[in-house]
Amino acid sequence: MTRTTGATTVTTEATTTDRRRRLPSLSVRLRITLTVAVLVTAALAGAGLIVHVVELGRIEQSVQREVEQELNEFLALQREGVDPTTGRPFDVESLLRRFLERNVPDDDELLVAWYDDQPRYQFPQPHQDDLPQNAAFQAAARPLVTAGGSTRIETERGEVRITSQPVTQGDQTGALLVVAYLDEDRAELNDTMRTYAIVALLSLFIVVGAAAWQSSRLLRPLRVLRETAEEIGGTDLSRRIPASGNDDITALTRTVNGMLARLEASFAGQRQFLDDAGHELRTPLTVLRGHLELLDLTDPAEVAETRPLLLDELDRMSRLVGDLILLAKSDRPDFLALEPSDPAALVTAVVTKARALGDREWVLELAPNGLPAELVVDGQRITQALLALADNAVKHTRPGGRVAIGATAVGATLRCWVHDDGPGVAPEDRVRIFQRFGRAVVPQGDDGFGLGLSIVTAIAHAHGGTAYLDPYTERGARFVMDLPAVRPAAATASTQEVRWPAS
Repeated sequence: MTRTTGATTVTTEATTTDRRRRLPSLSVRLRITLTVAVLVTAALAGAGLIVHVVELGRIEQSVQREVEQELNEFLALQREGVDPTTGRPFDVESLLRRFLERNVPDDDELLVAWYDDQPRYQFPQPHQDDLPQNAAFQAAARPLVTAGGSTRIETERGEVRITSQPVTQGDQTGALLVVAYLDEDRAELNDTMRTYAIVALLSLFIVVGAAAWQSSRLLRPLRVLRETAEEIGGTDLSRRIPASGNDDITALTRTVNGMLARLEASFAGQRQFLDDAGHELRTPLTVLRGHLELLDLTDPAEVAETRPLLLDELDRMSRLVGDLILLAKSDRPDFLALEPSDPAALVTAVVTKARALGDREWVLELAPNGLPAELVVDGQRITQALLALADNAVKHTRPGGRVAIGATAVGATLRCWVHDDGPGVAPEDRVRIFQRFGRAVVPQGDDGFGLGLSIVTAIAHAHGGTAYLDPYTERGARFVMDLPAVRPAAATASTQEVRWPAS
């Protein structure tokens, strides 16, 4: 997008692209390491938080149990009603004093006997713990003496929980106060959490270091892949990536190596194809140029004599270009027009058409057990391939020679062939003749380019089949095409499109 202001034109796309280039990029290794660090930190922190919350609840429950134990013992003594040392009924003062004499509180507890509106006795003694003399403590505890219950206050020793159990004897009132110091148990928990934090931090460093090392090791093939891709040029596709191990990265490496091998073979084939095509086109172009340069336009006889020659060369060039275009199209998905066809009728029609190619004994060979009624193929392309083989047979046989065209079904394969009684093909030429511009013995009068069998091979490959020369033929040459026998019912039973290698 371009924005114009006065005489100034600003291109926002270029600005955005430059801004993106200036932004710092994070490597995959760093992203993996940071992700692992964040996840491990969150997991350890979450685990520590859960442990802290659970342990705080456990501390509260423990304090509650200890307080309830003291209160239950006090109620049991109160229900006895008689001082066992004097044999007299308890009053408020004697009941509280006797309880404090018989019970020893925990280290984080303080027992206080409250009556006459003030703390009278305590355990431990005042010189050990002077909290009951604190005005804030007395102000918080006084409402609990008659009402009971619990409250919390902050002191120099941290948070304190005060629990009261009122007692009444006649007109005397008092209460047993159980004081629990909460921060002492919490201090132990805090020490434990500090130890956990140190261990968690060390574990985090170990896990992040291991993640960085492992990610670097796993991503090394990708770095090699990138470096190899940067070094590969249009003239050198021989580089391969070292593959070791048996994981997904190794599988990707092998896949890329296979892709490089296919690209190398494809580029080599294209270069060879262009070289061969250029060589074949150079001759007719040279002929045309030579005759045109020497042509005397003022001489009608010379023009009339040269014109058929040039037209013949143009026809040859046109035919060559047409064959090259056909070979180029064979790799396209729309090269084939698949439809149900009757293979027996198809081969019969080919024999009828081939009779016009030459004075030969044309023979139709069909399987005695019959062929499938319909197969999904491109009938026109198969006809083109069989006629190309028939034309090749005519070139290598004499008038009256025998040429047989036939077909049969071999399992899930449709096999078509053209068999002639000519001199055959030398063993060293059986592979080369199927290559582009590959030719064996050229018979007299053959003005072809060596593309006929290449076209047959391309049509067979487009169907997912193969084309080859039968090596077991005793006489002449028998060219064979094996094509997958895809039946219409099987093709329509699946929702997937029938895909051939060419697509």
